[in-house]
Amino acid sequence: MTARLTARFWIDAYLARLRLQDIPAFVTTHGDDTAGAVLVKLATLDGQARAFTRSFDLMTGERKWTELAAGAEQDVDETIARQREFDPDLWVIEVEDRQGRHLLDEPGLA
Repeated sequence: MTARLTARFWIDAYLARLRLQDIPAFVTTHGDDTAGAVLVKLATLDGQARAFTRSFDLMTGERKWTELAAGAEQDVDETIARQREFDPDLWVIEVEDRQGRHLLDEPGLA
């Protein structure tokens, strides 16, 4: 059995990693510190956005980031609002980067 990081610890580490790359990011919704799920919104500052959520592959046991929504930022925000209705413990992190960098595909962030 592997130990899982708390949501708050993971978020603090993720925000620090983004800061090191000069990528602005903000906690827009504070979820449960221990076990809250995390949703990452990437705004490219041109009216477009993407939202990512972590998923669990039952076959391999691997956690990975998958795209939940993409398109007009307002539409992505509506998708995020619906997710928050289902999960009051959800964290939402907004990353703002014109180049579309989110770092979720880097080792150690799944």
